[in-house]
Amino acid sequence: MITGKILRDAILSGANNIANQRTRVDELNVFPVPDGDTGTNMSMTIGAAVSELTAMPDSCTVAEASKAAASAMLRGARGNSGVITSLLFRGFSKALAGKQTAEASDLAKALQMGVEAAYKAVMKPTEGTILTVTRLAAEAGVACTSDDVPTLWQTICTAGQEALEDTPNLLPVLKKAGVVDAGGQGIMLVFEGMKQVFDGGEIIAGEEVAAKPKLDSSAAGKGVFADDLMKVEDIKNGYCTQFLVHKNEGASITRLRAFLESNGDSVVVIEDDDVANCHVHTSDPGMMLSEAIKYGYLTNFKIENMHEQFLARQKQAKGLEKQAEAEEKAAGSAEQFVYAAVDPERDYGFVAVAAGDGLKSVFEDLGVDAVVSGGQTMNPATEDILAAIQSVPAKTVLVLPNNKNIIMAAEQAQKLADRKVLVLPTRTVPQGMTAMLNFDPDTAAEENAVNMMAAAEKVSTGLITYAARDSEFDGKPIRKGEIMALENGKIVSTGTDLTKMTYRLARSMKKKDTQFITVISGADVTDEEAEKTTELVQTKCGSSVEVSHIKGGQPVYYYMISVE
Repeated sequence: MITGKILRDAILSGANNIANQRTRVDELNVFPVPDGDTGTNMSMTIGAAVSELTAMPDSCTVAEASKAAASAMLRGARGNSGVITSLLFRGFSKALAGKQTAEASDLAKALQMGVEAAYKAVMKPTEGTILTVTRLAAEAGVACTSDDVPTLWQTICTAGQEALEDTPNLLPVLKKAGVVDAGGQGIMLVFEGMKQVFDGGEIIAGEEVAAKPKLDSSAAGKGVFADDLMKVEDIKNGYCTQFLVHKNEGASITRLRAFLESNGDSVVVIEDDDVANCHVHTSDPGMMLSEAIKYGYLTNFKIENMHEQFLARQKQAKGLEKQAEAEEKAAGSAEQFVYAAVDPERDYGFVAVAAGDGLKSVFEDLGVDAVVSGGQTMNPATEDILAAIQSVPAKTVLVLPNNKNIIMAAEQAQKLADRKVLVLPTRTVPQGMTAMLNFDPDTAAEENAVNMMAAAEKVSTGLITYAARDSEFDGKPIRKGEIMALENGKIVSTGTDLTKMTYRLARSMKKKDTQFITVISGADVTDEEAEKTTELVQTKCGSSVEVSHIKGGQPVYYYMISVE
């Protein structure tokens, strides 16, 4: 026997399990169109019930938990597989109506009712899909004689897994792509998540969605990335169209469904007393909506161009193949940047140029994916920057050259890259650091670039270095090896006392509105020297300014000074 709390927690566990693995399910999606969104749609469908279930008290009944879940999923169902998933849970709601608790036999009946409703809702049920997996799982559940819920659910999961593994034998397109059915895999992840709670375990935790280093190239040539499944022109009804109809009194959704079936395919329609969730693949979404509005007002529109999705997946497939080849070639070598296919879920990535392990760590901490070693005396080549850009699996890569002599090479790499690249013309390392601190992930790429450069240009950069040869400054000779202080690229003084030159430069750069000064020590400065110099800068600049130290480890420059 299970309580409402157990059922509530089981559904939450199933929702988290598929949410954690939705990308893997997306990559299996080849039927009816290899558009790669089954895992996402199923996750969003069951995820629509999470907030309502989470708010329910532990004292809830199985009837209340199942009804809340089914109602939320009906309204939040996305895609063909999502609608079918919502129907399965609607079966739970119907079978458990009025019940405080549920026996094993109640759960078996609930799944069976959901499967029957799913078969009726689909225009042309196809075996070898989520329908087959859930039907065979339900049949095994009904045949199970145990009154123990964990035993029953284990029986359901075992039968479902066997059915899933057999789907390629029932649907040739799956065997051709070397995958099992995506919807079937998705529902098994839900069932497995529920099983953990039925067995007495904790709810599977939802994982934070972190940026992946890069896509797994083992998926190349399989599933949605198989290159010979179909051609884009084979997709006759190219718009996946979905909407909710809030029904007029006496509206016949049966008639609407007949219209959709006559003018599209992959039709699934489910309804309750108030709304109908309609899904159809069509060549004319406008016609579908114009007809549907006759039956009630419409909300929750979702129209996706499957031609565009298909072509995007083909492009990604080529990228994965190139990544797999690059990884094989780089195995055992010291190659720093290895090609990575673009991840459609990763909007932004970053490349910066800097020299010194300390600066590399700083930029990585700020979110930079690839740091190209380079600077004033060792400008990286265009091919080095290009390799770094194409090792970042993002749709848009922002490049920070951090040196005026490297900007042109970065712009050349921009033209050669196979993904969108924006070069921010940062002229110094401090400018690059400030630019990264002003990145906003919720802002469009071009607007980000403008805002980041606007912030970077407010930074003044001081440099303490040495003369590489005899020369002249302001009419006075400079001997080779003499220390020079530069402010924003211009020599302002020369001398022989490194510490004094550094704090004097910082003090002269400080303005009335200066808030922060950062002292970045180079490879030729000891930790003790750097700490002493930083303390002197703080003393000379006063308590109104916050002075900090970073161990940059850069060559050439004893110190870089950022003033903002």
